[in-house]
Amino acid sequence: MSSADTEPLTPDGVFELLSNHRRRMVLYYLRTKGGSVDVQELATEIAAMENDVSADELTSQQRKRVYVSLYQTHLPKMAEMNTIEYDKDSGTVRLADRADDIDEYLTTDDQPTYPWRFHYFLLTVGGATALSLTVLSVPGFGAVPLPVVGAAVLLVFTLSVAWQYWQAQNRTEPVPVELRQYDQ
Repeated sequence: MSSADTEPLTPDGVFELLSNHRRRMVLYYLRTKGGSVDVQELATEIAAMENDVSADELTSQQRKRVYVSLYQTHLPKMAEMNTIEYDKDSGTVRLADRADDIDEYLTTDDQPTYPWRFHYFLLTVGGATALSLTVLSVPGFGAVPLPVVGAAVLLVFTLSVAWQYWQAQNRTEPVPVELRQYDQ
């Protein structure tokens, strides 16, 4: 492992890497795709995004223009900065672990997300309060059997977990702000 692999990326290095739209597209596509990707597939998908058409509708010129710039310029630059692993012989590309170092420099989604931590905190406090009031036979709670209160608390937690899981599975990641503007 070289010293370049262990040294953190500098802000200047990150901004240089992210200064080009196609390099941002490479990072975006590799993150959404996961694993290893063929350079041809990568070029096709990026050309489709840039031209706002499906991969089947691309012309050979559109595909070739992206492929050449990736092959000759962008992929070697990204490999040099150790943010991707690029094997020219096999024509494959994958994210390197170091790609995570640039996350702090990317724009975050401004849309608020549901505060699940606070949700579970309130459920815990509410459930513990209901169980305590039932055990202490406080009027209104003493009449309800403890197993019924316990089952109700468990049901609310189970439904919350199921809802959170369903939302996570059905979430679609919006295209990041950085990729919405083209500097072709």
